Amino acid sequence: MKILVPVKRVIDYNVKPRVKADGSGVDLANVKMSMNPFDEIAVEEAIKIKESGKADEVVAVSIGPAKAQETLRTALAMGADRAILVETDDAVEPLAVAKILKAIAEEEEPGLVILGKQAIDDDSNQTGQMLATLMGRPQGTFANTVEVDGDSVTVKREIDGGLETVKLTLPAIVTTDLRLNEPRYASLPNIMKAKKKPLDTKSPADFGVDTAPRLKTTNVSEPPVRQAGEKVEDVDALVTKLKALGVA
Repeated sequence: MKILVPVKRVIDYNVKPRVKADGSGVDLANVKMSMNPFDEIAVEEAIKIKESGKADEVVAVSIGPAKAQETLRTALAMGADRAILVETDDAVEPLAVAKILKAIAEEEEPGLVILGKQAIDDDSNQTGQMLATLMGRPQGTFANTVEVDGDSVTVKREIDGGLETVKLTLPAIVTTDLRLNEPRYASLPNIMKAKKKPLDTKSPADFGVDTAPRLKTTNVSEPPVRQAGEKVEDVDALVTKLKALGVA
């Protein structure tokens, strides 16, 4: 079985985003970028499935600028076998991403597509569900546990108030949640080996997908500064204060 793992290049989660002076978007100049954390979990899970002998190949794919090669090389260093970069400088929206992934999946014919439940830059949480719909495949979202058994995969999902277990017939789509696993660090020898692993470059036009945005961002701004709190001496003072503010 082959596993396809989409990964996205995003601002590193330790970096505080800065808004451009003209309010047109987030400033990416001289900012550390890395693999989306949820996608990193997806890569780890795919590699673990391969290591268990239930998959033969892990293919990483990314849609983004040329610098996304660095993200793919990270996936290769973790243990992916080869990578595909669909190069574009457009800000590709989830539907276009899903259409490109559908075209790649039809060429690669993976038994399983594992991707992060969302990207930390836009928090859309749409691509996995859209891909499953476009391909007519069963889906297991917000995966807490993934178990491949023959021609099926059992996914324990994190839902409001508990866990739900679903059994999907392969081929299927799975999106990962935070508690699925702890991604491994890429060792220096594996980083060096990753430079020699195959990485193909394509474009959205190769798959007949229009990446023109359907949404228009009118303005991006920093959240309002939180006002300082006020200490009170006792409960009576708290009640008096709340009444003065009109909330009690």
